[in-house]
Amino acid sequence: MCGINGIFAYHDAAGPIDRAELVRTRDYMASRGPDGKGEWIAENGRIGFGHRRLSIIDLTEAGAQPMVSADREIVVTFNGEIYNHRELRRGLESKGCQFRSNSDTEVLLHLYADKAEEMVRDLRGMYAFAIWDGRRKRLFMARDPYGIKPLYYAEGVGTFRFASQVKALLAGGGVDDARDPAGLVGFHLFGSVPEPLTLYQRIKGLPAGHTMIVGAAGPEPPRRYHSIAEVYARAEESSLRPRGAARLIAAREALLDSVRHHLVADVPVGAFLSAGVDSGALVGLMRDAGQSSIETVTLAFKEFEKSPDDEAPIAAEVARTYGTRHTTRIVTKDEFQADLPLMLAAMDQPSIDGVNTWFVSKAAHELGLKVAISGLGGDELFGGYPAFRDIPAWVGWLKGPASFPGLGAFVRRTMMAIGPTRLKLNPKIAGFVEYGGTYPGAWYLRRGLFMPWELPGILDPDIVREGLARLDPLAVVGAVLDPVPHEGFARVAVMEASLYMRNQLLRDTDWASMAHSLEIRTPLVDATLLKQIAALGAPEPAAPAKQELALAPSTPLPAVVAQREKTGFGVPLAAWLPVGKTVKRTSAYGYARQWARVLATQAPVTGSARLVAA
Repeated sequence: MCGINGIFAYHDAAGPIDRAELVRTRDYMASRGPDGKGEWIAENGRIGFGHRRLSIIDLTEAGAQPMVSADREIVVTFNGEIYNHRELRRGLESKGCQFRSNSDTEVLLHLYADKAEEMVRDLRGMYAFAIWDGRRKRLFMARDPYGIKPLYYAEGVGTFRFASQVKALLAGGGVDDARDPAGLVGFHLFGSVPEPLTLYQRIKGLPAGHTMIVGAAGPEPPRRYHSIAEVYARAEESSLRPRGAARLIAAREALLDSVRHHLVADVPVGAFLSAGVDSGALVGLMRDAGQSSIETVTLAFKEFEKSPDDEAPIAAEVARTYGTRHTTRIVTKDEFQADLPLMLAAMDQPSIDGVNTWFVSKAAHELGLKVAISGLGGDELFGGYPAFRDIPAWVGWLKGPASFPGLGAFVRRTMMAIGPTRLKLNPKIAGFVEYGGTYPGAWYLRRGLFMPWELPGILDPDIVREGLARLDPLAVVGAVLDPVPHEGFARVAVMEASLYMRNQLLRDTDWASMAHSLEIRTPLVDATLLKQIAALGAPEPAAPAKQELALAPSTPLPAVVAQREKTGFGVPLAAWLPVGKTVKRTSAYGYARQWARVLATQAPVTGSARLVAA
């Protein structure tokens, strides 16, 4: 896991690149790669790469980056892990390729030389990388199918810049920090900034599952090579869907295969352990995959003690079941308040989540871990969220009323005139008829933070007007359903994975873990596993929630885990948030809305983030 960056002066009118800017951008990301740093600049001074290294595979200097091919025509700077790099290496060696290291990075060099941009279809892993092709005089960039690893870029006057962090690009000094109304509005609508937007006009994100080429004429539009929706749509075409025991066996084999691949490392791999099925099952599968020594860590809070939100006792029981070396890390309000400026500085884009990942990553780092397995993705893959039940039901109830022209808007205006808060109702209730009759609309009602009609009371009306002109929330949601799967379960799974997980959970996982020089691996967020599980179809209606995952380990999970009601991986923000006495501490939704207003005011680039109440 690393931090990458680069500058390409593609137009003749642009001067040579600024080495000092390249280094400033790279070293802003020092926590992403404390084990080494490198840079490469072409002889003509018009293209340069930077790299900060967290050594996980091939710890020797042979694995250092940027890495240059033997003929010096191909250069790569790479962030992530290629879990099938050994299989790919064997295939490349059979074609005559000679390797100088044992790194997955070198596999990318040879694979690009062999297949050019089609190389991405062979990769299994989490990745964001840039390759300079000296023969074709072009830059090639790619991002993994789920978007686990970030990659941002900015186009200037004849110059193209990229980096692993938005704030790193700004810190380089070559990109201005003019705010983007669409990005700011998007954050308030969703609780995170939807890709490819950022908070800044000049900076965009390379979308997940896309590649991009920058040549002498400048950047070409990103090209999609993977679609979660397409995986589900193709799976629906098959009539061969196992049921009963055959389904459980197929799921177990797929899950175990993914865990095996995610354990490939030259350093110890630990695990986050909660009281839930996802993390517990993965620890059991790590045992089944042959890992004899496992370090696990759980967070505990005094505020949750002896309540249903206290995960520590059950997590300790899971640890005993699988014989792990277990640590329960207690986090206090004082520590939260002391870490808050550091969190805001590390938070690359504003998000209403991530505090939990910050502290569990900090705890893992304190234990000396460089890599930890996370259960993120289990709910999206196996239907663990209430959204899988609620959204199809809402669409069924509201499809008829929503079809009457103008009815939804009339109900919304009437409800807002009355005032939902006056009636002690969630503000979203006003939009139920208008939005709830379609899957994108119902999903937005379920996951959205603020509704569009609320924004003029929160942000400058001109910003809202411009932002909404470029960012229709229903269009954002609907765009990920391409193609549209027929089954309701598949549609919800696509939206959860492509929006909530990608733009919030995975992004939070990246910034919070990298701030502590920790690599988090997510075996349940894997394109190969997605294809295998999607082929099984929707879970059987009478089956317990996530039973395929719960029954996957050969040593069963403790019954208290399998039967436990889902609570989520939470922290006691109700007792911690420094948002003043006027805030009604009534619901997680209310805290999130207030927290969003606080986060939106943080400084664009900051070594000591400031917190100003909205």
